[in-house]
Amino acid sequence: MSRPKPDEGAPVAPRRLLHIIAANRWGEPWRHALDVCRHFSLMGWSVTAYTRDAKAIDTRFRQARIDLRHCALRGFFDISSTLHLVRDLRRERPGTIVHVHRYRDAFAVLLARKIARRKDIRVVSTRHKLNPGADNWLARRIYRNLDAQVFISAAVRERFLDSWRDRPLPFPAGRLHTIPPAANLEVTDIVPEPEKGPKIVLCKSDLVPGNGLETMIDAMSTLRGLKTRLWIVGDGDPDYIDTLRRRAQVLGVMDMIDWKLRPADPSALIDDCHVAVDPSVIPCPFGPAHIEYMAHGRPQVLSSSVSPSEHVASGREAIIVPPSQGAALGNALKTLIEDPATRRRMGEEARRTFDSHFSWQKCANRLQRLYRNL
Repeated sequence: MSRPKPDEGAPVAPRRLLHIIAANRWGEPWRHALDVCRHFSLMGWSVTAYTRDAKAIDTRFRQARIDLRHCALRGFFDISSTLHLVRDLRRERPGTIVHVHRYRDAFAVLLARKIARRKDIRVVSTRHKLNPGADNWLARRIYRNLDAQVFISAAVRERFLDSWRDRPLPFPAGRLHTIPPAANLEVTDIVPEPEKGPKIVLCKSDLVPGNGLETMIDAMSTLRGLKTRLWIVGDGDPDYIDTLRRRAQVLGVMDMIDWKLRPADPSALIDDCHVAVDPSVIPCPFGPAHIEYMAHGRPQVLSSSVSPSEHVASGREAIIVPPSQGAALGNALKTLIEDPATRRRMGEEARRTFDSHFSWQKCANRLQRLYRNL
């Protein structure tokens, strides 16, 4: 990873940044948080991440040499965590920025800020989920007291605002910002897809219900005879993984699947694949994993439950199919597997879109401007 470049705007004096990572398992929001922490640490900022003392999270932040503090962060009414934050915020330097990724954590920080009488501390929240905003007294109070709300796409922002479509917003609209995420990685030229061996379909996902893995296994029946292998990459509950294996055995596609559980570096597998796939069933946003595929110049097949970025179109960088329909997913994959020219064209379009809209420097510059203007 190269040293970040400063934004083109006015110089920014190094500041203090706290990130709240209230999770026990690794996931896309926390990968984004780590990228942000690493970037601003390299920019000379003083950066600390608050975690729940979870090995899956702490290991990665320690490897990036990010200062860690532990806090239980159990939810809305975890008084002990709030008092912990009160003690810490009282000692923080003026103008400290606290960045959270869930509203329950925003509540704890906002309450701690009030008790600590530190109005100078700024609180920013990033929304990663594709859900309407909660319209109750507590949620509205949280939204109103945040200094900024960041949405990872226009689709996520619009879905959030659906709760007040025909009513005045109960919080200042000027505090809403759309900043697409990116993958903080060393960008190189596109590595050509492997010429020899089977065509590799890469499905990199948390192995949990709702991510469409059953549909992905069903789709493999359509690819029988095409010299294709599916790489299922990720981690999850062993009992659930066993149900997926049994499904593959019943459908007679087990011999077409490689189970790459808990790989040391899942991203290293992208250059070895021909097509990437996200068959999610539950609504989810277009995020860093999809953007990483684009950086590597790989076409994708996406379920329409993955709300596409405003910068991605079906048939250009990806093929979008209905969720939970194994035949449709299989036919889209078959189209790409049988047509190397289309794969190459879509991969090149994906990389151009990445360079134009999703590079890490663009994302970091937007965040830097946001922090500077708080």
